[in-house]
Amino acid sequence: MADLRIDDLAEPQLTPAQQSVLDYGRTLEVSLAEDELVARARSTTGLTDLGPDGFRPRLRAHLAAIEGDTGLNNLSRLTQQRRIVRLLSSRLALTELLRLHPEITDIEIERPLIVVGLPRSGTTHLVNLIAADQRRRALPYWESQEPFPIAGDGPGVDGVDPRFLRCAADHAVEREMAPLIQAMHDRYPAAIEEEVELLDIDFASYTLEWHARVPDWRDFYLALDQREHYGSMKTVLQALTFLRGPRQWVLKSPQHLEQLGPLMDTFPDATVAFTHRDPVAVIQSAITMLAYADRLRRHAIEPAPLADYWVDRVEMLLRACVRDRDLVAPDRSIDVVFHEFMADDIGNGRALLRVRGRRDDHEGAAAAGRVHGREPARKARAGRLRPRGRLRPAARDGP
Repeated sequence: MADLRIDDLAEPQLTPAQQSVLDYGRTLEVSLAEDELVARARSTTGLTDLGPDGFRPRLRAHLAAIEGDTGLNNLSRLTQQRRIVRLLSSRLALTELLRLHPEITDIEIERPLIVVGLPRSGTTHLVNLIAADQRRRALPYWESQEPFPIAGDGPGVDGVDPRFLRCAADHAVEREMAPLIQAMHDRYPAAIEEEVELLDIDFASYTLEWHARVPDWRDFYLALDQREHYGSMKTVLQALTFLRGPRQWVLKSPQHLEQLGPLMDTFPDATVAFTHRDPVAVIQSAITMLAYADRLRRHAIEPAPLADYWVDRVEMLLRACVRDRDLVAPDRSIDVVFHEFMADDIGNGRALLRVRGRRDDHEGAAAAGRVHGREPARKARAGRLRPRGRLRPAARDGP
């Protein structure tokens, strides 16, 4: 693939389509009032019970942090408004599902494989390789955005889940508005996503830091007892297992670098792969992606403050990982070095499966070999994906 050069990163030269969308955003009045967002979510789902009110202070801190970022343009505020309504809708749907099926919390999340590493360090590619084994469960992007179906929103006559179709429509717009993002981190509907997107149903993850300049939220998030919230995330995984199976998950997120204690308390039988890449390359890659996206999110591009923030943030993630790495037993973990992984991704994937030690993992290694070079084809077929959307208990480990 040819190198991509962005020569207007600090002073974007917008396309007519981009300019038109930003002009439209200026005409909007976007409210982030808590009561209005809750009312919208209840209207969308037809449900009223959000579960225990303990999440409310976190929701308010979330909203206050967004309001505090005066550099966000109206289009970005609208995106955040819709995102929060979506999260509240998912919370309503989860509460209702647990009411109808309390046995969900008895489902075992069996020996998950968890990839932990800095952003832009190969975590996504490694997860894609391991998740090629269909006996395992990963989180596709369409499902991370709307984890639970709501009444009256079932598949059409073609069997396609409407949640997938909505995600595909959004992806088409994003490809037009920010085409180079697809080369940096393509979130096409079937792409595997981080499970901390599910943690946001409890308003307790670091994800907002990728959307806005929110140091107050960072500090608030870091002060939370994440054991409680990782437990909530496990409940969501149990619910998704109930809906679509199988029980053995492949997970990944950079956030886990600074939450190894809660992670291992929640999944004590996990096997963990730590990815490693030069932090300078990580920061360069991350801030390039963020600054490029900011042409549609912010009034002005500010590369220097953005770099300062993420230099500090990456150091915090790394120091926390060094502090807590011993919480993961040596015989349950493996280190994956970026340049070695890029040179031999299949070999590194097989090494991870050997660490895990199941007798049948040679089949998973074979599946990882088959997926090599297949990702573009998977993207091309994404519109024909037929995800299962009906409610059913996961009585077996197969898909």
